[in-house]
Amino acid sequence: MSAKIKYSDEPIGEVEVIQDFLPSPEELAFKEDTVKVTIALSKSSIEFFKREAEKHDTKYQQMIRRLLDAYTEAQGGHITRHSRRTP
Repeated sequence: MSAKIKYSDEPIGEVEVIQDFLPSPEELAFKEDTVKVTIALSKSSIEFFKREAEKHDTKYQQMIRRLLDAYTEAQGGHITRHSRRTP
Protein backbone atom coordinates (compact mmCIF):
# COMPACT_ATOMS: atom_id res chain seq x y z
CA MET A 1 0.00 0.00 0.00
CA SER A 2 1.74 3.18 1.16
CA ALA A 3 4.84 3.86 3.23
CA LYS A 4 4.45 3.92 7.01
CA ILE A 5 4.26 7.43 8.45
CA LYS A 6 6.99 8.23 10.96
CA TYR A 7 6.11 10.99 13.43
CA SER A 8 8.64 13.15 15.22
CA ASP A 9 8.49 15.56 18.14
CA GLU A 10 9.49 18.65 16.16
CA PRO A 11 7.93 22.12 16.22
CA ILE A 12 5.06 22.45 13.76
CA GLY A 13 5.67 26.09 12.93
CA GLU A 14 3.21 28.96 12.97
CA VAL A 15 -0.32 28.01 13.99
CA GLU A 16 -3.38 29.96 12.90
CA VAL A 17 -6.58 29.75 14.94
CA ILE A 18 -9.67 29.98 12.76
CA GLN A 19 -13.18 30.94 13.82
CA ASP A 20 -15.55 28.01 14.25
CA PHE A 21 -17.79 28.20 11.19
CA LEU A 22 -19.91 25.12 11.82
CA PRO A 23 -23.48 25.85 12.89
CA SER A 24 -25.11 24.54 16.05
CA PRO A 25 -27.83 21.90 15.68
CA GLU A 26 -30.44 24.61 16.33
CA GLU A 27 -29.23 26.53 13.27
CA LEU A 28 -29.66 23.46 11.06
CA ALA A 29 -33.45 23.20 11.53
CA PHE A 30 -35.25 25.24 8.84
CA LYS A 31 -36.79 24.53 5.42
CA GLU A 32 -35.33 25.58 2.05
CA ASP A 33 -35.69 24.61 -1.65
CA THR A 34 -33.88 21.32 -2.30
CA VAL A 35 -32.62 18.92 -4.98
CA LYS A 36 -32.83 15.20 -4.22
CA VAL A 37 -29.53 13.24 -4.18
CA THR A 38 -28.38 9.84 -2.94
CA ILE A 39 -25.38 9.66 -0.59
CA ALA A 40 -23.92 7.03 1.74
CA LEU A 41 -22.96 8.39 5.18
CA SER A 42 -21.41 6.74 8.22
CA LYS A 43 -23.75 5.09 10.69
CA SER A 44 -22.36 7.16 13.57
CA SER A 45 -23.04 10.44 11.72
CA ILE A 46 -26.63 9.45 10.96
CA GLU A 47 -27.19 8.37 14.57
CA PHE A 48 -25.87 11.73 15.80
CA PHE A 49 -28.14 13.73 13.50
CA LYS A 50 -31.16 11.59 14.36
CA ARG A 51 -30.59 12.19 18.09
CA GLU A 52 -30.15 15.93 17.61
CA ALA A 53 -33.14 16.18 15.29
CA GLU A 54 -35.33 14.47 17.86
CA LYS A 55 -34.15 16.92 20.55
CA HIS A 56 -35.07 19.87 18.32
CA ASP A 57 -38.27 18.40 16.85
CA THR A 58 -37.03 18.46 13.24
CA LYS A 59 -35.86 16.07 10.53
CA TYR A 60 -32.27 14.86 10.49
CA GLN A 61 -32.02 15.24 6.70
CA GLN A 62 -32.76 18.96 7.02
CA MET A 63 -30.01 19.32 9.60
CA ILE A 64 -27.48 17.57 7.35
CA ARG A 65 -28.55 19.75 4.41
CA ARG A 66 -28.08 22.92 6.48
CA LEU A 67 -24.64 21.75 7.62
CA LEU A 68 -23.57 21.30 4.00
CA ASP A 69 -25.01 24.73 3.12
CA ALA A 70 -23.07 26.33 5.99
CA TYR A 71 -19.85 24.67 4.82
CA THR A 72 -20.46 25.88 1.26
CA GLU A 73 -21.12 29.40 2.51
CA ALA A 74 -17.96 29.40 4.64
CA GLN A 75 -15.92 28.31 1.63
CA GLY A 76 -17.13 31.27 -0.42
CA GLY A 77 -19.96 29.49 -2.22
CA HIS A 78 -23.54 30.64 -2.20
CA ILE A 79 -25.25 32.52 0.61
CA THR A 80 -28.66 31.10 1.35
CA ARG A 81 -31.61 33.41 1.76
CA HIS A 82 -32.26 31.87 5.17
CA SER A 83 -28.72 32.32 6.44
CA ARG A 84 -28.55 33.14 10.14
CA ARG A 85 -24.79 33.44 10.36
CA THR A 86 -22.97 36.73 10.57
CA PRO A 87 -19.42 37.28 9.30
